[in-house]
Amino acid sequence: MATGGESQPTIGDLQDDHHFVRVAKDNWLERSSKRVRPDVLKRDIWDVLEKERFPFRSLLVLENLQMLERYLWPTYNDDASNFQVLLIVLIINVKAREKVPTWERLSNRPEAFSSLFHRILSMALDSDMPSVLRSNLVFFILSAFQSLEVDLVRKQCVPLVSIGIWHRLSDERRKMAKIDSHPHLKKAWRAAAKRYDAADEPAKAKLKFDRSWLYSMILDFLDRLYQPDAANSENVLYCERFLEFLTDLESQLPTRRYVNALLQDLNLLPAIRVSPLFGEDQNELLRDLFGLLRHFVHFSVDDHTGAQLSRTEWNEAHHGRLARLQQTALKHFKSKLTILALSNYASIDRRDDLQSHLTELTDDEIVQLCKHLGFRTEYPKTTKLVRDRAFFTEVLLAWHEKRKNFQESVSELSISPTEDALFEPTLMRNETYNGSRPLAIPKLNLQYLTVGDCLWRAFVLHRCEAFFEIRTHVESVIARLRPQAGYDGSATRFDGFSKMALPIARPAILEVAPPKVGDNKPAYVRAEICLDINRVGEHVKREWEALRPDDVVFLLAVKPAATNPTRAGQRHVRSSPEGLGVVHLRTAEISQLCDENGRPLREAPARAVNGYPRSGGGRLRKLIVHLDPVAYRKDSERATRGKPDVYESINLIIRRRGRENNFKPILNSLRSLVLSDAPMPSWLEEVFLGYGDPASANYTRLPNRITTIDFRDTFLNWDHLVESLADKRVERAADSTPGPLTRLEYIDAGSNPETERPVKKRRREKPASIQTQQDVVKAQTYDVGSTGPYPMDAPRLNQIRFTPKQVEAIASGSQPGLTVIVGPPGTGKTDVATQIINNIYHNFPQQRTLLVAHSNQALNQLFQKIINLDIDARHLLRLGHGEEDLESEGSYNKYGRVESFLQNRSLYLQEVDRLADSLDAPGAHGNSCETAAYFDTVYVQPAWQRYEERLQSPDSSVEQLIEAFPFTEYFANAPQPLLPPDAPGEKIKDMVLGCNRHIRKIFAELEDIRPFEILRGARDKANYLLIKEARIIAMTSTHAAMRRQDIAGLGFKYDNVVMEEAAQIAEMETFMPLALQTPKDGKLPLQRIVLCGDHLQNSPIVQNLAFRQYANLEQSMFLRLIRLGVPTVTLDQQGRARPSIASLYKWRYAELGNLPNVQAGEGFKRANAGFRFEYQLVDVQDYKGKGETEPTPHFIQNLGEAEYAVAIYQYMRLIGYPASSISILTTYAGQRALIRDVLAHRCAKNVFFGLPRLVTTVDKYQGEQNDYIILSMTRTSRIGYLRDIRRMTVALSRARLGLYILGRRSVFESCYDLRDAIQPLFQRSDKLELAVGELHPADRLLGDEPATGTPMEGVEHLGQYVYEMTQAKIKAVAAAANGPLTSTEGAVGTVGTAALPSVDASAGAVPPREVSTDRDDGEETPAKDGGEEDDVEEEDEEEEEEVEKAEVGDTD
Repeated sequence: MATGGESQPTIGDLQDDHHFVRVAKDNWLERSSKRVRPDVLKRDIWDVLEKERFPFRSLLVLENLQMLERYLWPTYNDDASNFQVLLIVLIINVKAREKVPTWERLSNRPEAFSSLFHRILSMALDSDMPSVLRSNLVFFILSAFQSLEVDLVRKQCVPLVSIGIWHRLSDERRKMAKIDSHPHLKKAWRAAAKRYDAADEPAKAKLKFDRSWLYSMILDFLDRLYQPDAANSENVLYCERFLEFLTDLESQLPTRRYVNALLQDLNLLPAIRVSPLFGEDQNELLRDLFGLLRHFVHFSVDDHTGAQLSRTEWNEAHHGRLARLQQTALKHFKSKLTILALSNYASIDRRDDLQSHLTELTDDEIVQLCKHLGFRTEYPKTTKLVRDRAFFTEVLLAWHEKRKNFQESVSELSISPTEDALFEPTLMRNETYNGSRPLAIPKLNLQYLTVGDCLWRAFVLHRCEAFFEIRTHVESVIARLRPQAGYDGSATRFDGFSKMALPIARPAILEVAPPKVGDNKPAYVRAEICLDINRVGEHVKREWEALRPDDVVFLLAVKPAATNPTRAGQRHVRSSPEGLGVVHLRTAEISQLCDENGRPLREAPARAVNGYPRSGGGRLRKLIVHLDPVAYRKDSERATRGKPDVYESINLIIRRRGRENNFKPILNSLRSLVLSDAPMPSWLEEVFLGYGDPASANYTRLPNRITTIDFRDTFLNWDHLVESLADKRVERAADSTPGPLTRLEYIDAGSNPETERPVKKRRREKPASIQTQQDVVKAQTYDVGSTGPYPMDAPRLNQIRFTPKQVEAIASGSQPGLTVIVGPPGTGKTDVATQIINNIYHNFPQQRTLLVAHSNQALNQLFQKIINLDIDARHLLRLGHGEEDLESEGSYNKYGRVESFLQNRSLYLQEVDRLADSLDAPGAHGNSCETAAYFDTVYVQPAWQRYEERLQSPDSSVEQLIEAFPFTEYFANAPQPLLPPDAPGEKIKDMVLGCNRHIRKIFAELEDIRPFEILRGARDKANYLLIKEARIIAMTSTHAAMRRQDIAGLGFKYDNVVMEEAAQIAEMETFMPLALQTPKDGKLPLQRIVLCGDHLQNSPIVQNLAFRQYANLEQSMFLRLIRLGVPTVTLDQQGRARPSIASLYKWRYAELGNLPNVQAGEGFKRANAGFRFEYQLVDVQDYKGKGETEPTPHFIQNLGEAEYAVAIYQYMRLIGYPASSISILTTYAGQRALIRDVLAHRCAKNVFFGLPRLVTTVDKYQGEQNDYIILSMTRTSRIGYLRDIRRMTVALSRARLGLYILGRRSVFESCYDLRDAIQPLFQRSDKLELAVGELHPADRLLGDEPATGTPMEGVEHLGQYVYEMTQAKIKAVAAAANGPLTSTEGAVGTVGTAALPSVDASAGAVPPREVSTDRDDGEETPAKDGGEEDDVEEEDEEEEEEVEKAEVGDTD
């Protein structure tokens, strides 16, 4: 959400006693309104809002009450009052800040929207309107310009920034010169003139208005900068918002193309810079926004072609401006500016130097110089702009000073944080963002100016995000350490503890290498740090000893803070490092970890303590680190000026977990791409940037599309083939033979003229769907024949009956170009991706494919399926640390693959020796790959050639062929008979050819293994495998970003990229895998890119609200391409869930159907034993007087729902459900921790229950499924971030057979956006309905009423029922065993007749945050200071990461 929790309306705000609720019920909620009552609108709504200056919380209440959808918009017409228009604007702005879809709600009345938009534009020009309302009007227009993909909006916005605005340029000569510089500009200018001449008077008036609107708004903005009360807070906010609007216009080429010339003509930047408002101390945000606008105004791009200027072109343009200045000075002011005219460029392109030359001119001469140079000097008489010497001097300086381009600015930004960088005001402002003011950070828009612009924005934002996370971590650690003044008043002592930090003595500087040639910083700085690990627990010691080379640690000088430290877990924004107690902070990279004697630390001995390996001896560890050389140089210069040595005061080292600490290699990769002018494939560049025809990268538009593709085993049979290509005429090829494989040839491959016709206006109303253009398809079925006599030689064929849409996606992905596959839940997009990879592998044996996924889990699922395909394992490679989780016999990482090659070498050489013995060939042929190759050339191939001649001879009988076969003895261990005497001749030929293929494969693999014999180093072998041998290389997007420079530096080349779960991958993490190789001839040699994902499910997770909401850092390239209208293939048949469960989210996918297996499958036809319904929303009321609780910020829990979820799980286990088929999902990490606590207390040690398959959050479970899902929604006071329908879609689509949702009904009833998902749930009872007496699996069919139904009145009722069932089962088992049986202590709650007991810590449970989970010392300890806790260290690092990251961004 875009606001803090205090601004969000609660359920109480939506009850009857609220003023706006009463107004809503009287006017639109309980009856439809055909017209607005002016008195109600003015008195009951507008006046109340105006009195409080339009508070966001009140506007949110009105938005939740559906005032726009049910009252304001349906009743809007041309006669609507200004109050109604302004209220529409205010509510739409609320939706925009909340990231709620807006424009689709207005699309039903396009003419009314046009009228509304024009009125808003007119009202924005009204200088008498209060600034707070004008700010909202500008924000509305800004939001519209951010949604140009919506046809409704684009039609209104484009005329405001078209070429018509150039009528307002001051210099006619320069204007016509601009128009004549590009043919398309002349064409656009003439077309605009014709359109105006042909228009009637009302249309001409509108055209004039559109031409002048932006010009008038800018002049009004300048007046506000110079007006006497400019420093008024509401006026400042308006100016900030208008600067944001101008920056947005400048940052996209379609809006920038004509706007940039107008801004420069009006001398906007100089006018802002010399304004009184700009100089006010408190207006730091205004100055930062000015800096961002200046960056885009002067960005190195051709405004009309979109070509990025090279550094040479950038410098030439700068020199051209200086040359013109010198020529003008010499011509008109020779007596005063001769020195300027004759100076070299370097001596006059600095602001101070140029200003000193201009002091020779009088005020009038300065104005004349501006006129001669073509600058505007005349403005409307009514303007408040002060046109004095300072202004015109600034015009000249701003235009002629040397500017840094975006690459130079990036190279100056450090990626190693210091205390100053972490607490930079711009970054601190981002942390307090609530949506009320703009921010001076770039946005990831729908379109980018150039590839370099995209990378620059990404670098700046990722750097800000990384520094935010580091600062958050440092604050948390220091708060736990509780620094205090030493007893002697000098040194700092730490009264607390954190396993992520250790007190240290000053680091010892070991070596300072001299700078490299042309550099001014040391080449490297080595230092030694001693760590005393004797005082920490064994598991903490192991974590410190697990530090690896290149890991980043932070060295701090800490002293007691001036104020009381923030309690752990409670975020409090500090405006300065002094407020936190941080004097200095420096970054260091691990080089080596040694023991106390300086020996490199080896792996721990085999001895174990409590099941864990014991760490090395000694209490000290020595870290050899590399300090940041840039910071060290500055610190050294600081010390030479007499200031204290920074490194003398270092007293603390802080580390971060590996998965969180990869910021430096990622930022390094991004920076190297920014500085290298990274290109895109020529066929993709315009689509990536968002210009031109969005379908131009589709294979149907590319000249290199393929007419014949071997689909191999994609089709199961001929009927499947015909069914899959129902829109084509399928003809059987004349040379077809019976077989399981299919090759398709597309005949008459003419393109559809509709799609090939040049498009003047991009139609974005709905994305195009990829349709193969061929009408006739010639299909050749065939069989490759025998591949060898052994069972392992048989090919592994596809068994999936792909749907027509899946086949369409496979066909598109097998072709060159861009393929975007939208896969709703359960539609098999992973299977589609694997088949695409299979087709590429077999069709293009010389090409290499990069396989990328967001997480190790998703990547391993895809890679596991690829392993099972008919793909040679030697061509597979899995990079990154997630490979060990693969469920496979072999290792697929680099070193595992090398080891596998060497093992295969031994086996194959043994086969060579055996083959040599069978041929009576003397010699040591199996000694090496080289001798084996010689043996093949001298013995094997000649023997086969002689036999092949006989094989081809028509006179050879079957008996002769069998007798002459030279390899009979070698194949003696194959299934016999090898060549049956009674087999027909064709069969014999096929079998001997298969035997030859087997032999040829041995020698082919030995030839591939041969380089591994020659290469000696393990690293060399691994790198050779990556760059030469592997054809399918899999890695996560994070690994690609971290290792981009290393991989590209090896000369790694690839042709195809297949990306799974692409909608969950951030824009830059999608770009990185496309740029892992060095460009060839200035372009990336990619042939095809396949993106699979679902933009209607979760987006990338970004913690910081400012980066997520304002900067759109959560935007994925997948979503952006869909917004741009890129053709997609949407899979339309789901095979995961019961049709009834699928209906809960089917409304999100218009054409989603069900596969036969979920309609006719036995498990899907039967009811869920013990439950009346297969899905149900259970209304959970307060438990023990409490609903949701928040023991620490964003750590939200609900004990009632936790107890209810565990009770349902216990009930299911008691009636026979397997634990592996049940998963418990929550929407908050705090609730997940609580449910795990309750499970550990009630179920973990009880043989009747055990633990469910998984307890995790909804975000973490995307891409997963289980038969039965118990879902805890947690919130009871407000909807929170569950309002994001994408997250709700994920939550509702994880279950196959049963879904039981625990939540507060009133919370979901209050949310209009969730109505389609929640309404089906409300149609059933909100009390859990049990079918008593049934056992799993049920005999009852789905839809049949159970014999006995019992509603549960609440968690106490269900708990009592489960308790009684458990006791009965204990007695039954005891009786069957003929002896007593007692339950495990604490496994089942001792439930009374009225209610479940409280969770008792003494019985093994952990109540919500009453026991600390701080395990820094290895034990659970009572919480201090009201709940101080450290991060929980779990065995599963992936789940541990989510405790800290997932959902923490919810600040509702």
